Amino acid sequence: MIGAWLSGGQITRVHLPPFGFSRTDLGHNPRPLFVAWAGPMIGSIIPLIAMSVATIARLRRRYAIRFFAGVCLIANGAYIAIGSIDLVGDAGDLIDYGAASWQLWLFGAVACSLGLMMWRGVGRHFGLGKGRGRVHRSDAVAALVLLLLTVALELFITFR
Repeated sequence: MIGAWLSGGQITRVHLPPFGFSRTDLGHNPRPLFVAWAGPMIGSIIPLIAMSVATIARLRRRYAIRFFAGVCLIANGAYIAIGSIDLVGDAGDLIDYGAASWQLWLFGAVACSLGLMMWRGVGRHFGLGKGRGRVHRSDAVAALVLLLLTVALELFITFR
């Protein structure tokens, strides 16, 4: 949506299914390659910015944002790299609009590598390794609340 908005595209519908991939339909798309790249790029950059802000602000639970940034990087990187094999989703669109397969693979390799780097050292906060199974109750409650809010938002958008 942001890529379409930035490029002067006309959004006709946003589809956010509770299960499956989201999709933004455009009536007018003056820069389709830009719009197709915007999704995985913005989906990777915004969590990195949030993690940087949390680190600079020295938030006590910044490891949770770091973990989430890693998830976003790995999800976007794998989605684009693996999608380039079967030409599905955004990867298929990128190839159709002129991107080279190697660009998708490079994006996937860089994003997945950065995502794994983000995860380094956060496992102990989630009860792994040195954490010995101990997780802060507030972390578990926050994760549950965020999950429920996400599901409620998706259901609201889907069934309105």
